[in-house]
Amino acid sequence: MPNPFRFGVQLSSLPPDDWADRARRIETLGYSTIFWPDHFGSQWDPVAALAGVAAATSTVRVGSLVYDVDFRHPVVFAKAAATIQLLSGGRHEFGLGAGWMESDYVQAGLTYDRPGIRIERLDEALQIIRSMWTQETTTFSGVHYQVNEVPQAADLPEGAAPVVLVGGGGKRVLTLAGRHADIVGINPTLHEGKVTNQTAADLAPERVREKTEWAREGARAAGRDPDAIEFNSLVFVVALTDDPKPLREGLAGNTGMSVEQVADCPLFLTGSGAEIQDRLQRRREETGISYVCIQGRDPDLLEQFAEQVVAPLRGA
Repeated sequence: MPNPFRFGVQLSSLPPDDWADRARRIETLGYSTIFWPDHFGSQWDPVAALAGVAAATSTVRVGSLVYDVDFRHPVVFAKAAATIQLLSGGRHEFGLGAGWMESDYVQAGLTYDRPGIRIERLDEALQIIRSMWTQETTTFSGVHYQVNEVPQAADLPEGAAPVVLVGGGGKRVLTLAGRHADIVGINPTLHEGKVTNQTAADLAPERVREKTEWAREGARAAGRDPDAIEFNSLVFVVALTDDPKPLREGLAGNTGMSVEQVADCPLFLTGSGAEIQDRLQRRREETGISYVCIQGRDPDLLEQFAEQVVAPLRGA
């Protein structure tokens, strides 16, 4: 039985004078979750933003998509996430990744280690964080982190820890996600540390199927039920139109993909509301992806997408 459809909105900032109303409008439109990314530059800090959104809303979930493991110590992550979980009444989706954007590291003077080392840190951090949500004290001695009898992050009720989301694009990180995460984000690989014209091609339909299988393999190896994983995708381009051909042709020319691959790539949702519904349903059947997050920069587009796609599909 597939997971029901859910839809999220990713924001990086909001107008300071009406941010709370904007968040509540997203909630009213039927979106499941408001997500925040974790980068430097002019975007709002995700920890503060998610706490604010949680306080201003009552039903929409609040999530990180995703925190960079290298920007905060796992003890700090554990406490912040537990606090947001309590402030929100259990609505926090804690997303954590190995980091990928090299410019963030350069700007902050952080060492940009090779992917394998960053993934090792992610693995250790998740072990510490989960323990701190459930255990009175946590002691951990790893290659990258050592903590000694650190107290529980907060007084979370039993069974009330945040949901864990891990996103990635390569086999190693997605296998790790299958071991640890409730939600697995299926992303393109970003070995170059930046988005390039070739990035989207890594989410051609055949690659997406391979990536979801890596996560399922990780779950099976850990003794988990792979069918319990909720698969997530982040969309960068949404265009509700009865004539998507020109846009698809332009995207195909920029990415090196075929027009049909563009139409089926999770990074892009183009076409009429009915066509997008059909493609999402087919993608869920083929890959298991049921949790779709779109960009929230355009309030009018959020309204249209909610009416034409979210309302007909959510919960189905």
